[in-house]
Amino acid sequence: MIEENPERVRPAVAEDVPAVKAVTDAAYHHYIERIGVVPQPMEADHASNVAAGKVFVTGEPVDGLVVIEAFTGHLFLDSIAVHPDAHGRGVGRRLLRFVDARARQLGLGEIRLYTNALMWENQKIYPKYGYEVVERRVDGPYDRIHYRKRLD
Repeated sequence: MIEENPERVRPAVAEDVPAVKAVTDAAYHHYIERIGVVPQPMEADHASNVAAGKVFVTGEPVDGLVVIEAFTGHLFLDSIAVHPDAHGRGVGRRLLRFVDARARQLGLGEIRLYTNALMWENQKIYPKYGYEVVERRVDGPYDRIHYRKRLD
């Protein structure tokens, strides 16, 4: 019998949808009061995203995930979520390394993402992984800081 490697990042399957929702909700719920609206990842259609091949998960059981989408010239990191119980175990770092590798695999030279301006923890994390601020822009109820990372 082959054992699953909990360190690997794999495409999510339909059976993962409840875990994708649970991890996303756990990761983002504490921001509701701070930003005054439900964070967009919590309102995503997780089943559609999984079916479209945009969601990749890690952990057995799932404790982290990314939602990514390829565009011409860049990979968009729509969401990254780590369950609070898994904080400090390198899950987020593993997922960010996966996103870099996936962009390279697809021949894309840049990764783009945005975060809410009130999610200040993220503003400390992304620059450590090579992301630079591109602009700050209000999109509806969301005040967002847009980042990019150029790959070598």
